Formats: sequence, C-alpha cells, structure tokens
Amino acid sequence: MTEPNTPPERNYAEADDAQLVAWTKEDSAAFGELYQRYVRKIYNYVYYRTGNHHDAEDLTSRVFFRALAHVQSYTDRGVPFSAWLYRIAHNLVANWHRDRGRQKIVPLDEQITSSMKSQAPEALAESHEEQERLLQFIRELPAERQQLLILKFVERLPNAEIGRIMNRTEGAIKSLYHRTLLALRENLAAQEDTPPRTLKHSSRRFSVRRRNAN
Repeated sequence: MTEPNTPPERNYAEADDAQLVAWTKEDSAAFGELYQRYVRKIYNYVYYRTGNHHDAEDLTSRVFFRALAHVQSYTDRGVPFSAWLYRIAHNLVANWHRDRGRQKIVPLDEQITSSMKSQAPEALAESHEEQERLLQFIRELPAERQQLLILKFVERLPNAEIGRIMNRTEGAIKSLYHRTLLALRENLAAQEDTPPRTLKHSSRRFSVRRRNAN
C-alpha cells in the first residue's frame, strides 16, 4: 500500500517537456529525461558553432548545468524548454567566442551540406566546384545567419521554434532565411562574372521552395 506522502510512480518517457520541468522542481530524475532528450541536439548545435569536440563537450555540460541551476525559476512564457536550452547554448557560445577573440564562423562542411538535402542552399549549386564556393560564402555569413542555417538544416527545427530561440517572429525568420538564400545565390552568380544563366534551373527550384517554406 502506498504511503500517504509517497509521490505516484511517474512515466518520464511519456511525459511532455512542461510536465517534466514541473516534476524537476521536486524530482531531479525528471531532469535526467530532459537531458537525454536534448543533449545530442545541444551538442550538435554547439559543435557547429565552435568547430571542435573538446569545447563542444565542455560547453554542452555547462548548458545543462546552468539549466539545472535555474530550472526552479523557469516558466514557459511562450518559450518552450527546448528553446530555452538553445538560448543558454547561444549565450555560452557567444561568450566563448568573445573570450577567445575569435571570428564567429561556423565550421560548415560536407556533413552539413549533405544534411541540407534538395531544399537547402546546396540546391543553388549544381557542381562540386559551385558547392565548394557556396561553403565558403556560408562561412563568411554573419553569425546570426549561420545560426539560422544550423537550426534549420542541422537541427531541422521549424521556423516557429527557430524564432523562439532567436527571439524573432516566425515571419522575421522566414524573411531572414529567404534573404540568406538570395544572397548565397547572388554571390555564386557574381563570382561567375556573368548573369546567373548557369543557375537558372536552380533559381526556378528556389522560387518554388521559397513559396513552400515553413
């Protein structure tokens, strides 16, 4: 027979994030489930922002340590727990770059472009040589646009959630995404020093995907 003050058995795996956060305030095991759900995603995000595994592991640990330390005061005011974690990660990575005086460049490589599939900026480039130039252009983007590409094509998050992470509206994220793709396409065309004739087919595909973007 259950003792009067014994909490009922909890199914952590089937609970949603909000329920787990509520339980975490009195049950540390619930935070373990949140950790398992998001540690790989946060690690991937941090890795692509830092470029090395050692710092990514260290910063990922700091993200969850900070989250655990502040979860008692966390409340969902339109920012779900996952977005809150990404914001913590973003701030820690920004401090990491600032402390080291490094340029905020994402080490984008073939692994990222392969994950972008046909709907991503990779679709703008139809040859291996163009893809190499595209990667270079992406590396030169402002940190905010690199962050957007990581969240969209590495983490595969919808625009609404990206907006919550980056503290922007969904419409603003769509606009930034389209401007980023246009800039990449124009840079490729400009380097050819000719009208974007060779990218005509890619431009047509881009227009269709832009209308169908999240």
